[in-house]
Amino acid sequence: MSGYGLRTRCLVVAAAGCSVLLAVGVSPATAAPATDDQGFVDSAARCTTPDVAVAFGSTETSRVAICKTPGGHYEYRGVRMRDGAKLVVPAAPSDGGFVAESDGIVYTVTARSLVISTGRQILRDEPMTYFHGSATSTAPTATSTATTPLPPPLPAEVGGGGR
Repeated sequence: MSGYGLRTRCLVVAAAGCSVLLAVGVSPATAAPATDDQGFVDSAARCTTPDVAVAFGSTETSRVAICKTPGGHYEYRGVRMRDGAKLVVPAAPSDGGFVAESDGIVYTVTARSLVISTGRQILRDEPMTYFHGSATSTAPTATSTATTPLPPPLPAEVGGGGR
């Protein structure tokens, strides 16, 4: 085999190898995690029926869900993704989010971040890369009633009976 043919074959094999690495080497952290209305699919950061997910989110290293029981209590369900360590503890609404505590460590979940602290010392401040739900749980507010009538619907909003 000539030097040119061998060199071409090596380049083709190298290119094929790189293609496989690129296809397989995409980090799962870059893909959006699978979710539904109960939280993260196949994860401990998920609410179980009859509990309802009021908020759930992920950071680069964690996934969390805040669940509300039929009795009105809240639960923090968190998972550290690198090793699968999980934490399930009671939670409470607090200043635009939810707070949970375990062994002196406080976990604060907001639409912006997961903050892990002890006392006044912040151990980790992880920005949310994905968040679903209310930023906080508040008492229901009275629904407002429109004081002026709505305009008629636009032609595009009217049903498709004229097709």
